[in-house]
Formats: sequence, C-alpha cells, structure tokens
Amino acid sequence: MFLTTLVTNPIFFLRYIAIIIISITIHELAHGFAAISQGDDTPKRTGHITFNPVVHMGVESLIFLCIAGISWGQMPVNPYKFRNGRISDIWVSAAGPLSNLALGFLSILLLLIFYNSGLLSREFLYLAARVNLTLFLLNILPIPPLDGFSIFSNIFPELKQFQGSPIAMFGLIIIFLIPGFSGALIGIADSVILTLIGLRFGI
Repeated sequence: MFLTTLVTNPIFFLRYIAIIIISITIHELAHGFAAISQGDDTPKRTGHITFNPVVHMGVESLIFLCIAGISWGQMPVNPYKFRNGRISDIWVSAAGPLSNLALGFLSILLLLIFYNSGLLSREFLYLAARVNLTLFLLNILPIPPLDGFSIFSNIFPELKQFQGSPIAMFGLIIIFLIPGFSGALIGIADSVILTLIGLRFGI
C-alpha cells in the first residue's frame, strides 16, 4: 500500500503527494477556464475557480491519495451553455489533459536547464514530468469517465449513451487491474523524458 512509503521513503511520499495535488488542481482549473471561455459560468458560480485543492478533489480523494496513491478531481460544467456545442465540449474536455501535458514538458524543460546546477531538485522535476505525462496519457484514453471518452463521444455521438454507465466504470476498473497497464503508461512517460535528456546531453 502506498501509505507505507511514508515510512520507507518519506521524501518521495511528500513529493508525490504535492505533485499530484498541484497537477489535479491545475487540471480541473483548466477545464473551468475553458468552460468559461465557451460561455459557461458554472465553474465561477459554484466557487470552483480557486487554487484550493479540497474544492477540486474533496476530502475523500485526498485521503485516498495518501493511502493508495490514486486520486481524482471534478469541475462542474454545463455543456448546454457552451456557445459552440460539440466543438466547445471537445475543447473543455481536452483542456485538462493538455494542462498536464504542458506541466510535464515544463518540468522537463526545467530539468534540462537545471540538470547539473543543483539549484532545483533533479528528482522532483523528473517525478513531476513523469506524473504529468502519465496523467495526460491516462486521461486521453477513450474510456468513461475519462476526458478522452468525452472527446471521443463528441466525435461519435452514438457513444454518449455509455457516459456514466456502471458497465463502463467497471471496464475502467478492469483495465487498471490488467498487470503492467499502469507500468506501460509510466514507461512511455519515462521514455519521453529520458530521450529528451539523452538528446540534450548526448547520452
């Protein structure tokens, strides 16, 4: 269980918790700002345009993060208020994963700049890049309730019927139970980071 990491590797535990909280908060804010830009004021009316992670993640999610290393967030939006229909919905859905992609490459950029300086923690930046690239890859999967499914179902509206389906949620759980699935996503993230480090330093 992830909680045991607090004893075996407390520095990693605290870094990971901090990165996940920041990453999910920015992910949800990206959804919110995108929704506002498309004419939906729901995020603002419900008080979700804030950097307070409790608002976006909830106490249960934060507790589960500390225990299991897994967490989630939520940004209330009303697609019926979007001015451009499905195009707006795709943009709002994509904004969250794209924010993680941006955070991932920002972390890689800082890692490459400060790699040998000692001014910033190499381990922290690597972990931030890995977490955010993995979150991006995970969230673009076309599986409900992930953002990728919302994007995909706007391209193929007949799939909308599966949004929020208990069967779909069960399918998501099954995928996470597949041996090596999470490791594969992390492996892709690691490959991207290490390739860029190798190109930068000729390794």
